[in-house]
Amino acid sequence: MALTINVPTIDAESAQILKETIRTSEPDARIDIDLDAKTVTIEAQASEETFKQLIEAAGHPIR
Repeated sequence: MALTINVPTIDAESAQILKETIRTSEPDARIDIDLDAKTVTIEAQASEETFKQLIEAAGHPIR
């Protein structure tokens, strides 16, 4: 299942850090970050709430 989350503060510098943070919980996750749309799309087994918490823990508010 693919989950797309709006992350308005993401930029090129933080994108890689965010990917690494998500992979701490889901090492095999497929992660696509669209910097223009400010979205993070994740295909993995963990819950939506888990990914939202990881993104917020990395310092990014979610809309």
